[in-house]
Amino acid sequence: IESSSNSVNSMSTIHKSVSDYYGKSLKKTSDLSTNCCTTSSSPSPHIQKLLANILPSVCNKYYGCGLIAPALLSGLRILDLGCGSGRDCYLLAQLVGETGSVVGVDMTEEQLKVARESVDWHRETFGYEKTNTEFVCSYIEQLDAFPDESFDVVVSNCVVNLSPDKSAVLRGVYRVLKPGGEMYFSDMYRNQRMPKELMSNEVLWGEGLAGALYWNDFLNLSKECGFKD
Repeated sequence: IESSSNSVNSMSTIHKSVSDYYGKSLKKTSDLSTNCCTTSSSPSPHIQKLLANILPSVCNKYYGCGLIAPALLSGLRILDLGCGSGRDCYLLAQLVGETGSVVGVDMTEEQLKVARESVDWHRETFGYEKTNTEFVCSYIEQLDAFPDESFDVVVSNCVVNLSPDKSAVLRGVYRVLKPGGEMYFSDMYRNQRMPKELMSNEVLWGEGLAGALYWNDFLNLSKECGFKD
């Protein structure tokens, strides 16, 4: 990947670049330029059965690096950061049941359009009288639309690495979590420093590499933002 062209540096240009990458450049999972944002392992038979209830048009635009499906979610309220086309939201919607709810947040309108188009279809497929999913257009650094302590669980599937302001993301998550609430995430982390010229590469930002943190840096940052465990 050439490092001299299509560079991004500021927060606004990173947001636009990443949004354009997932909204315009990528049309399906196989369009990814690297295999970093993928996983070779298969989900459990139980999860595979739930995934079969989700429209192919939603699953075909899935770009996560690891399935987020905690146990004992029935009746809980969940926030999905960077929900994209909504695959994980529709999976979680089945796990929380009709008494629970799932809110997906994403900054890319093209992805949200795919997610929103099938809300009623999935509700009917799940056998629910009313929908338990909602999709909101927003940056994951700006969760101001949600009140304090309004979610039991926050999840993120390979999206924190795409944020140019991870402190804002984690502070927002800590604020919206109820006391005793938990964050579950799958992400990419680096084991060595990346040259500055590569860290401004547009494709590497889109693939999650340029924004990936050292694991220990992430732990320290989480503690600074309020998380103790």
